[in-house]
Amino acid sequence: MLNIAPEKVAHVIVLAREFDAQVESWDQAGDDQDADSILESRSSGTVAAALKTFITDLNVDEQVSLVALTWIGRGTYEPEELGDAMDTARAERVNPTEDYLLGIPLLADHLEAGLDRLGISVEDSEAGIL
Repeated sequence: MLNIAPEKVAHVIVLAREFDAQVESWDQAGDDQDADSILESRSSGTVAAALKTFITDLNVDEQVSLVALTWIGRGTYEPEELGDAMDTARAERVNPTEDYLLGIPLLADHLEAGLDRLGISVEDSEAGIL
């Protein structure tokens, strides 16, 4: 069983989607910019700060559940391996959880897929957030 409320996961999903939307895609960067100039530090900005703060303020069990849910969503673990995923997430806590999660491409998609794979309604969880 997850040790985080689905509504908290939904809050992370909403912030992660907003965070991802802030990064301009390369094909919209303009002809006068090279590939190096469009790579930006994604750790700055108010959305990133809000997302980091929200994750930092979660307790350890909630952070572990968030990481395990991400892994289930991306297919690293199957839903029936939730306990193993949580044990691994707890054992491998070396870096701050917020830094780890913000470095995962498509974080919101993985979290949403993880909820879905565990049979938790994403729409119901997001209803109070949006």
